[in-house]
Amino acid sequence: MKIAFDALPLISERMTGIGYCQAGQIQALMALHPEEQYIMQFFATGDGGEKRKRLTRYEEARAEIRQGKCSGYLYRLLSNFLPIPYNKFFGNDADITHFFNYIVPPKVSGKTIVTVHDMVYKAFPETVRGRTRYMLETGLKRSMKRADLIVTDSQFSKSEILKYFPQCEEKLRVVPCGVDRTRFHPVDNPVRIEETTKSLGIDREYFLYLGTLEPRKNLRRLAVAYNEFRKGKAEYPCLVLAGGKGWLNEDLMKTIKDLDLESDIKIVSYVPEEHICTLMSGALAFVFPSIYEGFGMPPLEAMACGVPVLTTHTASLPEVVGDSALICDPYNIEQICDCLEKLYRESNLRRDLSAASLKRARMFSWENAAAILYDVYKEALGG
Repeated sequence: MKIAFDALPLISERMTGIGYCQAGQIQALMALHPEEQYIMQFFATGDGGEKRKRLTRYEEARAEIRQGKCSGYLYRLLSNFLPIPYNKFFGNDADITHFFNYIVPPKVSGKTIVTVHDMVYKAFPETVRGRTRYMLETGLKRSMKRADLIVTDSQFSKSEILKYFPQCEEKLRVVPCGVDRTRFHPVDNPVRIEETTKSLGIDREYFLYLGTLEPRKNLRRLAVAYNEFRKGKAEYPCLVLAGGKGWLNEDLMKTIKDLDLESDIKIVSYVPEEHICTLMSGALAFVFPSIYEGFGMPPLEAMACGVPVLTTHTASLPEVVGDSALICDPYNIEQICDCLEKLYRESNLRRDLSAASLKRARMFSWENAAAILYDVYKEALGG
């Protein structure tokens, strides 16, 4: 097979969860099936510069790199309304072309696969950036019609897609995400942990959230619950919120200020890649009170580090963590507070959750995801 990938999620300055999902599946697929031909396709003006450099690892694995000489943003915008052929930029020789970021443009080479990660723009439209919501509202239905098969990350996301697009049932396939245990693993060296935490301004025990600071992550309620948790205590862990600031995070910042939490909730806007595993490993617990996730990568990554996890009973999260995490109602502040208290007070609970987390994380691998995805490609080709 000659398999082409839209590389857009891989060439951003800071990759999102979609980019890590694509990278995990593609790298495992290329290792599993080196006999196939792979093509990485991206739009950029000029020589591609930094964007091309971010595809070096795929080129080194013998993938062909193809650049469409055009602004990617401009092409996506115009092709949403005009039938500008994608294959005019990238040729017509691919057997399979896979888009990992929801949208399939017009006139693509070969059989077309699209990954639709979730339906958050339908379920919680108020939590999605306006430009993103507009692109999905105007383009997703057409994209799924163009696709020969549709991939999604979880059984939950499959049920969500069918809720809004029941006509797509015959096309839908589930390819679960994985976790890279070379990147995420327990770090038990106290010196390394102390060096990392000190470099990030953390000077005591801590609960950790790692991800985008945006409304559907439910961090405002977490801040209120944490405020209740700290009452009456002379000493207590801080709460570290690590990750890029998303949009509409003003309510969170206002809550932190109004509750006088600025010295106890530490916002770490950027964690260097080499420090993420150590930061997770040093946490008292990983807290992820999200309202809606198509899969929920951060809890799985924390579990691979052997960290006790607190998450919620909503969306795909129970599907990911199973019975290996502490579960709460994301809308119940008292319950979130009680769970924080349990994790703080009960060392036996933390130990048991840590062991269960490691066992659970081993169930999710990119190699398994790649094997399932390869079968999807063969199915699309009638194999």
